[in-house]
Amino acid sequence: MQRKTNLQRMGATSGCLAPVLAFSCILIAIYSYPPFSWTSNALSDLGIVAGLTGIVFNFGLYASGFFVFNFAVFGLYSYLGQRWVGKIGAGAFAAVGLALMGIGFFPENVIPAHYLFSVAFFVLMPISLLIITGTFAIIRQAKMAVLTLLIAVAAALPWVLYFTIHYVSGMAIPEFLSALAGSIWALLLSYKMFKAGLQSSA
Repeated sequence: MQRKTNLQRMGATSGCLAPVLAFSCILIAIYSYPPFSWTSNALSDLGIVAGLTGIVFNFGLYASGFFVFNFAVFGLYSYLGQRWVGKIGAGAFAAVGLALMGIGFFPENVIPAHYLFSVAFFVLMPISLLIITGTFAIIRQAKMAVLTLLIAVAAALPWVLYFTIHYVSGMAIPEFLSALAGSIWALLLSYKMFKAGLQSSA
């Protein structure tokens, strides 16, 4: 039991660090590159800018991807892995982390690796959340099931709207909104893991 609690705490810590690091580095990169446009650029355009901008952006994605992977492997797997659907959900979210690492490791000018990792990240995130929704439903955590389902929809919706009504010419806004949705979910579940760990230690 103590080992499981320690793994959940380790995963929860990674789940908190990942979004903080990712969005801090993204915003620093944007601030350091005034020509960036939210409506006409993709976030990945920052990764091929020479100097501080590209270094900070790519490091942020790679490092946060590493933390997402740890969150899935240590946190989600120990928290949801009692059932096979939970193991699949944790594995799918671990793949999200690997995809994010790939985006940072292979900048936009590395073709086709960057494109493939980017597509994998934004496709796998809502899919993994839908699987995890099923897990929460099975273990009768109705509130978490509903929340996770809503987050999955929120992660997919910016892309659905982008490809249907094309509300912006660049991809930065749908990228940011989709990633933000997944980050909010990771932070909320990390808090829940910490809380569960404190209760089991009491």
